Amino acid sequence: MLATAIIVFREVLEASLIIGILAAATRSVPNSKRWLGAGLLAGLAGSAVVAASTDFIGSLASGIGQEIFNATVLGVAVLMLAWHNIWMSSHGAALAKSAKSVGRNISDGTSECSALLVIVGLAVLREGSETVLFLYGIAASNEGGQSAMLLGGLFGMLAGIAVGYLFYAGLLRVPMRWFFASTGMLVLLLAAGMASQAAHFLIQADLLPSLAAPLWDTSAILPESGLPGMLLHSLIGYDSRPAGMQIVFYLTALVAIWTGMKWVARPRPSAAQQ
Repeated sequence: MLATAIIVFREVLEASLIIGILAAATRSVPNSKRWLGAGLLAGLAGSAVVAASTDFIGSLASGIGQEIFNATVLGVAVLMLAWHNIWMSSHGAALAKSAKSVGRNISDGTSECSALLVIVGLAVLREGSETVLFLYGIAASNEGGQSAMLLGGLFGMLAGIAVGYLFYAGLLRVPMRWFFASTGMLVLLLAAGMASQAAHFLIQADLLPSLAAPLWDTSAILPESGLPGMLLHSLIGYDSRPAGMQIVFYLTALVAIWTGMKWVARPRPSAAQQ
């Protein structure tokens, strides 16, 4: 029961934090909650498909199908988060000024919301499919009965949703003048952390060199199995024993997205100045 609760808690926490950050970051964008809800449903449906195809996915590419699948999902999520942050960098000021009448003033909000469906769908798909695979492994090892697994899974799910909601509620209390900067930084760190995790899966599949593994070891100080470690892993991609290639991916994503955000947010000369 405890193993099931911890696994489900960690996976649900990661998904709920991503959804909470995006929900807070786009709270002034019209129709954003509908797209978030659609992404959640799409991710759950995709997780059900993955659960039914577990054996097939695991057999792909000489037994490394799951690693490739996870890396692909994470790679697409990084691209969509990058697009989200760059879009918000160019529209954040307008959203802040017209928070109450944004539906009338931001005409291209729908294009941003369509990206939310993909990001949330991929996040729920990845965490949901991983949960199914982990629970399948626990069931196969006969660790506890089905009723204990169900109870542990339910407890872990509720705990993960609760922590994610508390984080979301805390973001809503951030003053508007700091709001877009803080949520933008969180999304930036989320994307960099996902890039690092994608590298981790590709290293596991022997498709990338590790470039020293581990580069450092902080598991004795801040283990990923504890709540602080879980939160940091979900928010900024914390890894207590990262490979060098993970750091390369992390920094590359961080710099590339940050550069794109600064480029679109740069002041442009007006027609009178040209």
